Parts: sequence; structure tokens; C-alpha cells
Amino acid sequence: MPAAALAAVALLRTALADLRSNPSGDRAFIQAARSQQVLFKALPPKFEQVWLELVDRLESSALFSEESCSFSQTDLLDNLALVLDKAETTLTALNQTPKHDCT
Repeated sequence: MPAAALAAVALLRTALADLRSNPSGDRAFIQAARSQQVLFKALPPKFEQVWLELVDRLESSALFSEESCSFSQTDLLDNLALVLDKAETTLTALNQTPKHDCT
């Protein structure tokens, strides 16, 4: 499962990069971000909680057309990227854990 979850991280990185270059594509990113069940199952539950809270904030940010004192979409996107970095690190470590053959 780590390989499929790593593929999901790669998909989300691409979707995040697309969102940075085309902020009007936020609906497509939000849909992709919420539908990564393989990734959610491969990581500790805290990942899904943090990830979905950030996605909720992104969805709410549609009300803002620019940066403000109380909200920074750039910071939010940076935090999403940071969560993806941590997910990838965790999945890579899981993938490198030696498997024991019980035969």
C-alpha cells in the first residue's frame, strides 16, 4: 500500500502546483484532496484530520480574493505542501522497513 499512497502524494503535489499557478482551480484541488482514501488509510489518523482541516480552510478562503491580515492563502498552500512532505517521509520510511519472511 505505501506505493499507492506515494502515488497519491505525487498526484496531490501536482494538483497543488496547478492550484498555485491557477487559483481559480480550487474546486478541482479540493475534490482531489478529499478523495485520497488510500493515502488516509496508509498514514496515522492525525494526517487525515490535519489535511482535511487545511482543505476546509482552503474551501472557506474562496470568500477572500487576496491576502489579508487575518488570512494568507499562500501560507495555507505552504502548510498543505508541508503536510505532503511529512506524509511522503512517513510513507518512505514505511516502505523501507524490512519485511520478515515467516516461511
